[in-house]
Amino acid sequence: MSQPRPPSSQKPPTSLPQAERLQKLLAAAGLGSRREVETWIAAGRLKVNGAVAKLGDRAAPGDLVELDGKPLALKPAGAQPRVLLYHKPDGEMVTRSDPGGRPTVFQRMPAIPGGKWVAVGRLDINTAGLLLLTDSGELANRLMHPRYEVEREYAVRVLGDLRPEARAKLLAGVTLEDGTARFDKLEASGSAEGANRWYRVVLREGRNR
Repeated sequence: MSQPRPPSSQKPPTSLPQAERLQKLLAAAGLGSRREVETWIAAGRLKVNGAVAKLGDRAAPGDLVELDGKPLALKPAGAQPRVLLYHKPDGEMVTRSDPGGRPTVFQRMPAIPGGKWVAVGRLDINTAGLLLLTDSGELANRLMHPRYEVEREYAVRVLGDLRPEARAKLLAGVTLEDGTARFDKLEASGSAEGANRWYRVVLREGRNR
């Protein structure tokens, strides 16, 4: 009579990671924004396992994804995104290249094999401050997209004192060309530079100017 076998100490194989839409998968790998990936698909530049990709196609990290015939390095499921905090000085651009040859923040970033850094938001060339960068387009999207309502805090310099009625209006909401904008918080910082006054403001959705 055969004896029962002892239970195996080996773990069962894990199931394959759930396939994601190409836009989300490549953005999470830091290879481009979702919108940028959509333009690659529309132009027929992407292939998945040898087939030309179409909008709506899905892939998993184990699939062969090619851009212009070159394989792309996809992150394995559960891979943690890289994040950098960078204090941007005056005079640097938050762009990958500048026609005027001015320095950019990306020139100072360490190289990422098969990926690239994505800036979470922007600071203009004359603004110094803390800038967040990540190699995960998905994380960048969650931090920047208005629907997630991530708070942003800025130091704002104003010529002269802010009148109470102007302050109340900025907190209640101001109508702009692209919708209503308002500050969640608006506080005087107590510092001054001649006729200028500084304020600390908090908002959850950016607006152009």
